[in-house]
Amino acid sequence: MILLVTLRSDMTLNRFFLCSLCAAFFSVLAVFAQASERVALVIGMAEYQTIPALENTINDARLIETALSDIGFEVTSLYDATGDRLRETIDDFAFRSETADLALIYFAGHGVEVQGENFLIPVDAQVTSNSDIQRQSVSLKDFLGAVDLARKMRIVILDSCRDNPFGDAIDLAQASTVLSSDAVTRGVGGLALPSPDRGTLVSFAAKDGHVALDGEGDNSPFANALAQKIRKPGLEISLMFRQVRDEVLRNTFNRQEPHTYGSLSGIPFYLAGNPDTDATEGADLPVAWSNIRPEQEAQLARLADGGDTRSMLGLGYMRLNPEEDRFDPAQAVAYFTRAAEAGSPEAQFELAKLYEQGIGVVQDAARALALYREAAAQDFADALNDLGFMHYQGGLGLPRNPDKALGFFERAADLRHPQAMFNFAALIDDGLIADRGANDAADYLYNALRSGSQDVFDILSERPEMFKTATRKALQTKLQQFDFYSGSIDGAFGPGTRRGIRKAYGLE
Repeated sequence: MILLVTLRSDMTLNRFFLCSLCAAFFSVLAVFAQASERVALVIGMAEYQTIPALENTINDARLIETALSDIGFEVTSLYDATGDRLRETIDDFAFRSETADLALIYFAGHGVEVQGENFLIPVDAQVTSNSDIQRQSVSLKDFLGAVDLARKMRIVILDSCRDNPFGDAIDLAQASTVLSSDAVTRGVGGLALPSPDRGTLVSFAAKDGHVALDGEGDNSPFANALAQKIRKPGLEISLMFRQVRDEVLRNTFNRQEPHTYGSLSGIPFYLAGNPDTDATEGADLPVAWSNIRPEQEAQLARLADGGDTRSMLGLGYMRLNPEEDRFDPAQAVAYFTRAAEAGSPEAQFELAKLYEQGIGVVQDAARALALYREAAAQDFADALNDLGFMHYQGGLGLPRNPDKALGFFERAADLRHPQAMFNFAALIDDGLIADRGANDAADYLYNALRSGSQDVFDILSERPEMFKTATRKALQTKLQQFDFYSGSIDGAFGPGTRRGIRKAYGLE
């Protein structure tokens, strides 16, 4: 039996599930672990065997490696690697990224675009055709997959922007005509425009269709600017990359313009920390965004005027902090409306909450429901989870429809929403999901644990008997599969299993 309730605060609407298993009640709050682990993979390729070598890529990679280490990243470095070694390292990094708050990959070396896909080339590649590139190189998709399951933020930085304009007769040695003949570049043309998932940022040293300069000194213009800005405390990440862009443009006399693609979440983030305030992680978004420095708020306003929806969100969140002089819910609605109309699902979701509660706007349940649906249509997991709740319980004028609710819950769980993963596992364990069994429940529990949900960790550590023996056995098998546990598959969560849970969570 699953009982769902609604918890509300003065400013925001939060829906949490209260699950009843074996007559014991407990709540699952989407609270993330307060671990601050940040991991990075830094790759430099220079001594290519069959295509032109590059002068500064190793220097650039070492510069970025040092900068990241200086601000607390756990850095894995890889230089002049073969394709096999590169792929092996990426696989290892992907597994470690799952329990990190932030996972970052930096690559300096040759890269090309083939049929709309970006490829990064190892030093032993024998490249004479497009098929060689596709077979022997690592794609940007591989890099994105390696950081995909990091808990809070995912970044891929490519200091290698070039394309493949010669069809199946590729010749990387041919000079580009985009720049003057004496300008040293790292290839020809530019890498293709990526489409990273929400919550992931891809930064290119040059925009699509253009090249990245190798630099006349020891480092490229992009690496120099990046290393400088990465170390700057109190600089919010989206503004940091904008300042890198401006620095490179200035130092290359507008010949090279870095570009970023993707859509970060609406949580402010500081690579080098924010000395002006206590950690914003764990704070609610209005409080967290209120900690932005005044000069950075002005930068956000300029970006918002240029159409940047994340800046609109940040400015809107600032207006929802009642402890601030700039508290102005109506202005928050205006910012969220602009971002929502520009297609931001997070803005649609936040605006829906304000319409539902009548904060800064006349209460309008129909408008709120429409906005929830718009956000859910873009696979925004919070909206899917809330729509599931509304259909299950009945809300915003919807009739109660548990069968329809399960579809929303499942989709949110498949998008790794921590609450949804745990509660969908509970529904499966209770036998309420057709054609799903203990192994499926264990998969969702394992993924919820890896996602960093503190409450899931606490429940599995302290009250695992809430789940049936078959589910507990399946979870032990899952832990054993990834070398977190080596004991008996008996469903008894003794010291060995609890230790395995800690390891899977990322504490050991």
